[in-house]
Amino acid sequence: LLDKSDKYDSRDVERLQQDDKWVENYLIWRHDIVDDTLKMIDESFQWRKEYTVNDLTESVLPKWLFEIGSLFLHGYDKEGYKLFWFRVKYHTRDPKQQLEKKKLVAFWLEYYAKRDHGKPLTVVFDMAETGISHIDLDFVRFIVNCFTDYYPNFLTKIVIFEMPWIMNAAFKIVKGWLGPDAISMLKFTNKSDVQEYISGEYLPPHMGGTDSFKYSYPPLVDDDFQTPLCENGPITSEDEHESKEEIDADTKETGDLTEEQNFNQKKMNSIEQISKSEETDKTEFKPKNAKKALTTFKGPLLHISPAEELHFGSKETGEKKCLIVLTNVTKNIVAFKVRTTAPEKYRVKPSNSSCEPGTSLDIIVSLHGGFAASLQDRFLIMAAEMDQSSGAGVPELTQFWKEVPRTKVMEHRLRCHVIESSKPSSLTLKENAFNVPAKTNEDLHIQLTHLLQINKRLQEQMDRCLWFQQLSVVLSLLSVTVVAFCFYLAYAQRS
Repeated sequence: LLDKSDKYDSRDVERLQQDDKWVENYLIWRHDIVDDTLKMIDESFQWRKEYTVNDLTESVLPKWLFEIGSLFLHGYDKEGYKLFWFRVKYHTRDPKQQLEKKKLVAFWLEYYAKRDHGKPLTVVFDMAETGISHIDLDFVRFIVNCFTDYYPNFLTKIVIFEMPWIMNAAFKIVKGWLGPDAISMLKFTNKSDVQEYISGEYLPPHMGGTDSFKYSYPPLVDDDFQTPLCENGPITSEDEHESKEEIDADTKETGDLTEEQNFNQKKMNSIEQISKSEETDKTEFKPKNAKKALTTFKGPLLHISPAEELHFGSKETGEKKCLIVLTNVTKNIVAFKVRTTAPEKYRVKPSNSSCEPGTSLDIIVSLHGGFAASLQDRFLIMAAEMDQSSGAGVPELTQFWKEVPRTKVMEHRLRCHVIESSKPSSLTLKENAFNVPAKTNEDLHIQLTHLLQINKRLQEQMDRCLWFQQLSVVLSLLSVTVVAFCFYLAYAQRS
């Protein structure tokens, strides 16, 4: 590559020499065949220079391209992969605009690849309300080529929604461009089965979903945690009138929660240990939702509880506070930040701080003012190890986040879940949660531990029963054999 560096952007060559993950993705995508991998690197690097991929920004592309809304990133599929939408009905064939439209595809792919370190995408071809005038095989082929030839290991699946029958012949041609691996990623869907791949919260109403998202530009569509929360959450007029008693109550909540959560964390660990012992017994029964039941994400720097969802109440239930527990599992101080897709709604205390080695820290997330939680709301927890000598004050944390490489940052996302009933969730904090004995967590953990122990004893009893049954069969066979042999001897003596 270095001998032909004039064919490539020097920034790509430098990245290839330093980014092992990038090289690994090329190898994976070409099944570890070195010659094929080198060929793909050569072709993709030439393409990247031709399309000036490293320099594609909003300012160098026409504004009308973004305003059309035919291409954008929004939401996630059921496996947690980002959705890359191609709204085909907004696309029209025009040879004069083709290059700019292709650069828009490259812009979005590069934009996301740089932000999320190449985490794969799911492409959605929304073909609702399309006809023959929207068929543009050259553009479709370009999108396909981006994933098969230029962006290695960057595609999980292609979800095609309501493809008109008139396009069947066209997609037979598209299949001809794809290798067997890519063909297996094609998922033809309609309103009745698209939720096998994408949940309703990220599907617009015309696809049978509940996502109220409406594309508009500007600003650039971005639901991925770009706005950090300040330490005390968003400031509005309601905050200015907050009474001293409420502030003191918040402080008391934070203090009281620590003791209770530490107790619950111990119980959580005991349940995990029992669960592990169950696995070593290699029993056939494996609960489908075991991961959710334990509700602890075990990251390399932090263990985060809950693992997946924050449970808020609807406007009727009034449950507006949730608890996130971070446990530092390293030997160093871990700095963390909490970001959200809806910073105007939530207050997070603390949202930018650090956690000492081996300790747990509670974060209270509360809905602000008259806002209600939404299924579309997301939280991002970012964490990175700090040197012991660097200090963990506000100035040090500010400087630390400016300098820390993205590759050193652990990220974990949490969804919001809205509880319609008035029954409190185990990690939901009601306004009066500290005025009554908080037995919900304790009872739940005791019952779950008890059930796991009973299940283990039942399994042991079943094993013993099977052993006695097998022993009984063997003894019966031996008895029959002995009786038969005795009859045979008696008969032989008489004769």
